[in-house]
Amino acid sequence: MFAINHAATALIIKKRFPGVPLVWLLITVQFVEILWVLLNFLDIEHTWTESDINTVADIHLSYMPYSHSLMSSIVFAVMAWLIVYNFYKYRIAAIAAAIGIFSHIVLDMLTHTQDISLFPFLLEQKIGVGLYAIPMAAFFVEMAYGVFCWWVFRGSKALLATILTFNLANISFFLAVVKGPEVLMANHPYWIVGAVAVQIVVTLALIWLLAKPRSVVLEQQVALQRIRA
Repeated sequence: MFAINHAATALIIKKRFPGVPLVWLLITVQFVEILWVLLNFLDIEHTWTESDINTVADIHLSYMPYSHSLMSSIVFAVMAWLIVYNFYKYRIAAIAAAIGIFSHIVLDMLTHTQDISLFPFLLEQKIGVGLYAIPMAAFFVEMAYGVFCWWVFRGSKALLATILTFNLANISFFLAVVKGPEVLMANHPYWIVGAVAVQIVVTLALIWLLAKPRSVVLEQQVALQRIRA
């Protein structure tokens, strides 16, 4: 799943756990992808492309057993729970952090082809529903999911416009007749990794900025409930 919709996942978690700082949630939902970027630049995990990139199906995340295996995500989620709970004594935030981290692999399993390992060292068994093999279906599913996150959160029109704009900006990755920057990235996997890194930073920043007013309202409601209790 593309960066904007992973970032939008933090909105659902924020609505469910309104007392947890939004910035924490944004980091957790993209923790796995941030790790993937670092491991690719360190040449520990690998990405390759077809000689021509027409859609996202021509980009292959060929080796990412540490950042994107099911078991590693479970371990990351448990570690996040333990760290937040033990250092901050905040059980709700610990649960939210674990959900945020694990949400990433769940969404990727729904969209990726079979490139997600069950365990880091069992590379033969890989899973993935394979929605990216049907690019336009994936495009509409991703956009619908992003809008759903906004709707649950009850965000502003500016937040909705941002989610829609970033999804539409990615359409060239889903529709072969529309040419975009991915054409230049063929045989340049590090460019792809760099582009993902930029999208992560920009989308997290925008979601945080545009969701902040609504987040403050949710946090104030929690504070009032605690006072009344």
